[in-house]
Amino acid sequence: IVCAVFLICWGDSALAADCPIKIGGLAPLSAPGSVTGGEAMRDAMNIAVDEINTHGGVLGCEVKLIIADTEGLPEKGIAVMEKLISQDNVVAVGGGYHSSVGVAAGQIAHNRGVPVVFAETWSDEITSSKLPEVFRIAPLSSEVADFQSKFATTVPGNKKVAMIVENTDFGRPNAEASVKVLEKAGIKSVMFTVDIGTQDFAGIIERMKAQSPDMIFVILTGEASYNFVQQAADAGIGPQDVPMLCDQIALESKAYWINVPDGNHGFMMRVGLPPQLYNDVARSFLESYKKKTGKNVPESYAFEAYDSIRIIMQAIREAGRTDAEAIISALEKIKYEGALGTITFPYNRSNPPEKSNMDAKWWHQFPEPAVTMVQYQKSGQDSTEAPVVYPQKYKTGEPVFVK
Repeated sequence: IVCAVFLICWGDSALAADCPIKIGGLAPLSAPGSVTGGEAMRDAMNIAVDEINTHGGVLGCEVKLIIADTEGLPEKGIAVMEKLISQDNVVAVGGGYHSSVGVAAGQIAHNRGVPVVFAETWSDEITSSKLPEVFRIAPLSSEVADFQSKFATTVPGNKKVAMIVENTDFGRPNAEASVKVLEKAGIKSVMFTVDIGTQDFAGIIERMKAQSPDMIFVILTGEASYNFVQQAADAGIGPQDVPMLCDQIALESKAYWINVPDGNHGFMMRVGLPPQLYNDVARSFLESYKKKTGKNVPESYAFEAYDSIRIIMQAIREAGRTDAEAIISALEKIKYEGALGTITFPYNRSNPPEKSNMDAKWWHQFPEPAVTMVQYQKSGQDSTEAPVVYPQKYKTGEPVFVK
């Protein structure tokens, strides 16, 4: 048995499964999905499988990853999940970016009895439905909404927040939860809703500008968020004019500055530990990701995609076989040391959330993903060099509040 630096031994001398072991991976690789994010997730999942196969595979078998393009659309997510299970015969699925896709694809995983570990789907509904097959390592949308709204209370003179909201299972719940937190803090909010894939925001921006907001939340996914931020900047309410929380795809620095040249001072949330707190797994993945992509650091959804595949592989090895019930049982008991930290799923069939007076959303949910707020403070700055400005325990610099 050969052990990698990150302390997982993948090889096994006895065959205990049909070879190769097939794993599915979901990623938005076409519009209107977040193509940049999907490509990052694809690269990360391939790195995970390459590492596993280099160190002997799992249960004596090579692992084969089959990546499916969800296009960021629920109906496409349903179709590709059906194909992965019924035609490609995968034993489990990782990845996933858009919440609306996760809600739809998770139901197919349940109907077909195949475990899925979602990487970057935030909607509370994905876990609150308590499907036995569905696990998640991304943060909950309601928890993220609480985080971003509490950050908004630190913005000096903030009395009104305007939100541009994607009309999806990600956008609506996030905005609604944010409104509740803001209201408790005495901050008014106004919401503008658009369909996924909207590219021209001129009319909405004029209406938003008329509201004279003290802060703007961009609750959009993918490249559409770039268009909104730059169009807002052109209209005089961009990040250099009004404190603006951008979509996390702003972490893709090269693409961000090409598409949003007036995006300095934009804030964005980053899932995962700050670089100075990386563990051995994160540092190892960082080197592989840099070599494969040329990027200085993996984005949060790349970390999540990488871990979603590796945690499935660890569960299969610990189960000793590849049937769904064995994998699910192993995931419920797992303690996985990954790039995101130590991942467990403490609320499960043997310890349901209600037993601890916890909300159903914590079912099969990684309870402690680190979330930080970073800010670009120089034009052209790389997100790896942008300071962490919130929360206090991770803070590396003071925020710059414009206006």
